Amino acid sequence: MIDTKQFRDALGEFATGVCIATTAPPQGDAIGMTINSFSSVSLEPPLVLWSIHNSSDCFQKFNDSEVFSISVLSQAQEALSNHFAKPGDHTLTPEHFIASEFAAPVLKDAMATFECRVWAKYAGGDHTIMVGEVLRFGATHGLSPLLFHGGGYGRKA
Repeated sequence: MIDTKQFRDALGEFATGVCIATTAPPQGDAIGMTINSFSSVSLEPPLVLWSIHNSSDCFQKFNDSEVFSISVLSQAQEALSNHFAKPGDHTLTPEHFIASEFAAPVLKDAMATFECRVWAKYAGGDHTIMVGEVLRFGATHGLSPLLFHGGGYGRKA
């Protein structure tokens, strides 16, 4: 039997970037949530993935939506990461996000953004894996990434 606390601590040794996933579900306000489970999948077609806990207070809105965006955060966006990491109010505010022609809001001033149409959803234990086809992307070079390691934010050496 695997001890889940020890397993989580071991996984925490893998440093990841920090992102915010956003969507505008057919019913309700546009929302965002902090994630660190983002990964590339394929170049042709251009696919990315992230995962959401099935008991997340945002789960149903992301599950009901056909689009999402991923915004890769810089160190300057730590406060935004903290805000959208908390359970509760995930409603987007106009000062941080812009509307997209693909219906999923995009974070202003992110290091990179990926606007996606849902390609597939897969059951993954207590999470759902969201695979998206990238419809548009953008990147800003020269910023320092916001990293997560060992249960807290880290810095690039």
